[in-house]
Amino acid sequence: MSDVAADPQSNVQAYSVSELAFALKRTLEDAYGFVRLRGEISKVTHHSNGHVYLTLKDERAAIDGVVWKGSVRGLGVRPEQGLEVIVTGKITAYPAGSRYQIVIETMEAAGVGALLAQLERLKARLSAEGLFETSRKRPLPSTPAIVGVITSPTGAVIRDILHRIRERWPCRVIVWPVVVQGEQAAAQVRAAIEGFCAMDANSGVRPDVLIVARGGGSVEDLWAFNDEALARAVVAADIPLISAVGHETDTTLIDFVSDRRAPTPTGAAEMATPVLAELRAAVADLGARMHRCGGRVLEDRRTRVTAAGRSLTRALDQVEFAAQRFNLAASRLAAGLEKNATAHEHALTRVAARLSPLLLQRPQRVQQERLDRLAVRLTPAFQRGLARTTERLAGLGKLHAAVNPDLPMQRGFARVHRADGGLVRSGASLASGEAVRLVFSDTARDAVIDADTTVPVAAVARTQRPPARPKGAADQGDLF
Repeated sequence: MSDVAADPQSNVQAYSVSELAFALKRTLEDAYGFVRLRGEISKVTHHSNGHVYLTLKDERAAIDGVVWKGSVRGLGVRPEQGLEVIVTGKITAYPAGSRYQIVIETMEAAGVGALLAQLERLKARLSAEGLFETSRKRPLPSTPAIVGVITSPTGAVIRDILHRIRERWPCRVIVWPVVVQGEQAAAQVRAAIEGFCAMDANSGVRPDVLIVARGGGSVEDLWAFNDEALARAVVAADIPLISAVGHETDTTLIDFVSDRRAPTPTGAAEMATPVLAELRAAVADLGARMHRCGGRVLEDRRTRVTAAGRSLTRALDQVEFAAQRFNLAASRLAAGLEKNATAHEHALTRVAARLSPLLLQRPQRVQQERLDRLAVRLTPAFQRGLARTTERLAGLGKLHAAVNPDLPMQRGFARVHRADGGLVRSGASLASGEAVRLVFSDTARDAVIDADTTVPVAAVARTQRPPARPKGAADQGDLF
């Protein structure tokens, strides 16, 4: 039997996969038992068991991290995507996945991540331009005939959208395939939006609403939808656009400028299309309500007409009653006419009996006697009325004579008037040399006041009084 030369490598111990993985785990934990690490949180998952899983990254690398349930409350800040932090912990390996990770024990904020800081500045600038205003956004069509979808042609997103639209609303779906991650994603999505808007409205293929969709991912995965040129293309689009990028917690720049934001691609399909069954049910319900309302109105009118008819008598009854009254009156008409003629005949007979030719042949003396008797009765009353009227007339004559201004002048008096025609009531009011006019009963003469001598009225009366005649002397009259 010959000896076989042994392989020199055959003496090297062969490790099992588990032995090597756990050996590496111990090596990492021994060499890096305490590590202070700075980075930006990229992915955060709060597990239902209380643990927190995340990823720390910088410009060139990324490392997974985990915060056990017992250490979560001791963290200085709440882990949030995009937050730049400084953590302490130990490096360990996950043997089942052949990857290493850091078990975080403490965490403190180190500043806002560079990417998110850049995004915030861009958002502030676009917001200042008014691109986020609600008044600028267009309403979605209620019943779209064509829905345009801009997304990756592969993956679950397009399948979910097509399935949701198919079961809700029968319409045409046009898919514009693009890449949704990487350097070319923003340009391709922008070109798809501009391409849909450039279609002729009468071509029959121009969508009524657009959906830009993508599944969830990290900030880096969704960064293409934070492109400024893409956001301005969404603003310039004349077709209503729904943004469905990422999950509900993911927010990109396109969400702020789109007309509507959907939390998921399935939600975008629900926003874009109505439910045909619900529309049919609504139309049926409106039709039923219309018929019920029409029936109620008709029944109400019928009830009102019936009630009004009860208060009215039958036309036949009215005619029969009138015919009965007519027949009764007709039956009494002949007897009534005969009775009326008889009554007038009797009255005429009574009057004719009083008329005779003797009335026209009465002597005139009878008529004269009647007039004399009437005159005797009227004379005393007439005389009494005439006496009263005469007395009143005499009293009015005396009153007229008493107030007649010309009556005193017939007894020798005269009225003195000034040059302007005013009546002089007092001699003291006349000035020397003043012209006056003396009015007598038969004529008037002008005079001038030539002296300022005041003579008592009584003295004037004595000087002008005529000489007294002897008692019993007769009036001899005027010789001239």
